[in-house]
Amino acid sequence: MPSRKVTLVALVGTLALGTLAATALTGLAPTASAAGTTFTATADTYVDSLNPATNYGASQQLGVDNSPVKQMLLRFDVSGLTQPVTSAKLRIHVDDVSGAEATSGGTFRAMSNSTWSETSVTYNNRPAIDGATLGTLGAVARNTWYEVDVTSYVRGNGTFALGVTSSSSNGADYDSRETGATAPQLVIETGSTPTPTPTTPTPTSTTTPPTGDPVLVGAGDIATSGSGDTATANLLDTISGTVFTVGDNAYPNGTASDFSTYYEPTWGRHKARTKPAPGNHDYNTSGASAYYSYFGAAAGPSGQGYYSYDLGNWHVVSLNSETSMAVGSAQEKWLRADLAASDKPCTVAYWHKPRWTSSSGHAPEPATGPLVQALYDHNAEVVLTGHNHQYERFAPQNPSGQLDTARGLRQFVAGMGGASLYGFGTIQPNSEARNNDTFGVLKLNLHANSYDWQFVPQAGKTYNDSGTGTCH
Repeated sequence: MPSRKVTLVALVGTLALGTLAATALTGLAPTASAAGTTFTATADTYVDSLNPATNYGASQQLGVDNSPVKQMLLRFDVSGLTQPVTSAKLRIHVDDVSGAEATSGGTFRAMSNSTWSETSVTYNNRPAIDGATLGTLGAVARNTWYEVDVTSYVRGNGTFALGVTSSSSNGADYDSRETGATAPQLVIETGSTPTPTPTTPTPTSTTTPPTGDPVLVGAGDIATSGSGDTATANLLDTISGTVFTVGDNAYPNGTASDFSTYYEPTWGRHKARTKPAPGNHDYNTSGASAYYSYFGAAAGPSGQGYYSYDLGNWHVVSLNSETSMAVGSAQEKWLRADLAASDKPCTVAYWHKPRWTSSSGHAPEPATGPLVQALYDHNAEVVLTGHNHQYERFAPQNPSGQLDTARGLRQFVAGMGGASLYGFGTIQPNSEARNNDTFGVLKLNLHANSYDWQFVPQAGKTYNDSGTGTCH
């Protein structure tokens, strides 16, 4: 059973970032108020990209960092609550050793996977930190308690997993449950919910509740020695769902070093939920061997690079524009068979080189035509591409590039993942939106028979593009 204690807790400061608040507490171990219950973590650990096969489940310290990448995992089992939750606060303690303090205490997020094992999880097999952002800590000091409000996540009895990441190379070290008195704690307060006065209508929320529909989010032309990939990886930190890439994942040559040096510290922290596609720079390394090695089974059969999966009512196809796409090729025949076998009413496909583009960098790629034709023949909705380092959206078109609002494919060029941006040349027919001064990610909300798209810009930028389409 969880312990029940009463204590006086003095607040010594508040750290807030935007709407996300965190509180620093005195060095006394925090416990529940008179109306509250304290639950100690039932599992906690961290994973470290520097030692990707090592488990740290028995460690007395929990690290969170971005260089090398360290991610913290916490789990709490909540039981015995008989009234609605009015407040849930995560309380964690910074270790009292030199270097445990940090300029950034990390970003705290809910996790959909709460079944990971404290004694076997490693960086290589880590679960995705894929849920809503619950709070962010700024600078943290040694030997100090900090508090994050997680009421939006912890709503009653159940098992709750939280993951912590950092975009800072000056990471923090917290005490684990192995330390005893300074173990992570979840403090829950409960109480009755007032009944609305019968003569007063219950207010209607102006915020649309989450639909639970799948999200597909990503970009291409990503990881370099610059800062663009850091900016877009930070966006992914706040967006749940499946991450796609549309090629040129690691510059300049897709080597193992390029992936470990550039991709891993940024987009690599979302590797567990990423479904990639390769690009020509990935193939600068013979056979894209480093790409297939880095992503493993998530990249499809090694050397083939095309595969499919389903998200809700959507069939999703990742293709390879760096191998033959000709009519009768292995890839084209596989695609037609895959589409014919799908029972989903909506389809989205992605690969690297765009069929249509207005870029001054790379011309349209007619060799992708057979893939476009196969998708059109099977009533697909959306194509996502990269290669040109910019954003462009086309109206629905048939394989000949003619406007087709009834059955056409809407193609996006989403090459704004981090590599230096390109200019535009001659604007092609049916190009509806363009941008080449903002890094960002493209987010698709995949509904039962429709989809919404949104360009999400890097911090400090204002360009946006959004809209809705229906399934054929």
